[in-house]
Amino acid sequence: MAFEGLTEKISATFKKLRGKGRLKESDVKEAMREIRMALLEADVSYKVCKDFTKSVTERCIGVDVLESLTPAQMIVKIVNEELTKLMGSDTKHITINPNGPTVVMLVGLQGAGKTTNGSKLAGLQKRQGRNPLLVACDIYRPAAIQQLKVCGEKLGIPVFEKGTQDPVATAKEAVLYARQHGHDMVFLDTAGRLHIDEALMEELKNIKATVKPDEIMLVVDAMTGQDAVNAAQSFNDWLDIDSVMLSKLDGDARGGAALSVRAITGKPIKFAGMGEKLEDIEAFHPDRMASRILGMGDVLTLIEKAEKAYDAKKAAEMEEKLKSNKFTLQDFYDQMVQMKSMGSMQDILAQMPGGANLKNVQLDEKAMAHTEAIILSMTPRERENPNIIGASRKKRIAAGAGLKVEDVNRLLKSFEQMQKLIKQFSGPGAGKKLKRMRGFGGMGGFGGFPGF
Repeated sequence: MAFEGLTEKISATFKKLRGKGRLKESDVKEAMREIRMALLEADVSYKVCKDFTKSVTERCIGVDVLESLTPAQMIVKIVNEELTKLMGSDTKHITINPNGPTVVMLVGLQGAGKTTNGSKLAGLQKRQGRNPLLVACDIYRPAAIQQLKVCGEKLGIPVFEKGTQDPVATAKEAVLYARQHGHDMVFLDTAGRLHIDEALMEELKNIKATVKPDEIMLVVDAMTGQDAVNAAQSFNDWLDIDSVMLSKLDGDARGGAALSVRAITGKPIKFAGMGEKLEDIEAFHPDRMASRILGMGDVLTLIEKAEKAYDAKKAAEMEEKLKSNKFTLQDFYDQMVQMKSMGSMQDILAQMPGGANLKNVQLDEKAMAHTEAIILSMTPRERENPNIIGASRKKRIAAGAGLKVEDVNRLLKSFEQMQKLIKQFSGPGAGKKLKRMRGFGGMGGFGGFPGF
C-alpha cells in the first residue's frame, strides 16, 4: 500500500495522544509537528503540508476538543475530515455526454502507465454496461499501438488505429467511427514524453481543439511523488485538465501525489490503478482513502469486492452440499477461486480496521498456491472422491503439482478432518448450524487447509 510509511507514523503520533488523559495546546502542536514531518517524508508538497497542519491545528485547539472526554479521538476525527477534504471530499465520476459518444482524452508523461490504466478504465466502463472504443494516438513510442491492441483484445474492446497517421486526424476519425458504430465512450490514448516539452503540448492542444473531449484525464504515477505533482501542474496549465487517475497506488510509493495533486491543481482524483491486472482499478473515494491512511481500514471497498466475487447461485448450491455432507475438493477449489478474485489475503487484511497494525503477520500465499496446484493435478473423479487416491495416484499428483507426496498427504488429511467437521453440521437443523461456518458472501474460511 502506498501510504504504509505515513500510516505507521501517524498511528504512532495518535498513540502518544491517547496515552495522555487530558490534552494541552502544546500537546496538539507537538502532534501536528510530527504529522507535518510524516507528510513531508511521504513527499507531500510543503505548501500542502503547511496549510493542512495549520487547518487541523486551528480546529484541534478549540475548547470543544481539549475539554472533551476523549480529546485524542476528536483529533483523529478532525484529521480524518481534513484528509478527506484535502483529497476532494466526495467521489467524482466521468462526465458523461448525454448526446454521445463521451470522449475521454488520456494524457500523461511516458511511463506513467497511461496505456494500461486507460485500458483498465475502458474495461471498467464495459463491465458497467457501456460500449467503449480505445483509440491509438501514440505514434512515437515503440510498440505503443501494439500494447493497446493487446490490452483491448484481453478486455474484448475494439481498438481504432491508423498506424503512424497524424494523431489529430486519427482522433477525429475515431470519434466519427464511434458515432457510426454505436460506441458510447471513446478513450484517446495520447503520446507522452519523458518530460514535458512544447511539441507534445501543442499536439495535445490540437487534439483537444479538434475533438473537444468531454473529459481530459491526467494519468499520474503515484510512485513519483512530488515530480508527479509538478507534472500535473504543467499539464493543467497547458490543457486545463478535468481530472486525475493515479496509477501504481498499490506499490510502495510514499503517497505524496495522492495528497498533493488535488490541492495543487484543484482537479479531482477520480480513479486509482491498484495492481497489475486489467481488472485492478477502483473509483477513488477520498473518505475511504483517508481511513486507510489513518489505519482505520476500508470496509466499504472490501464489501464491494466481496459482492463482485459473490455468486448467489453457487452459494446456494454450496449450502445444499454442506447440508447433505457432499462437499468435495472441487467445491473447495471453486471457493478458493472466488476468494482470490477479491485480491491477495494481504490486501484484504490491509482493508480491515486495524489491518495496518498487522502488517508483520505473514500470510502464506504460497501455501494457497500449492493447495490449488495439487487439486488441479487431480482428475475430476479424484476430486469428487479422494478415497480412491492411493500411493501411485499420490505420486502422480505430486509430480503434476511440482511438489512432494507429503504435501498431497497433508492436503488430504486436512480435507478428511474438514469432512468430519461438516458431518457434524449436516442433517436436521443444518441451516442454522452452517451459519457458524459461513463467511460473508458464502465464502467460508477453511482453517484446516494450508494457507488458510
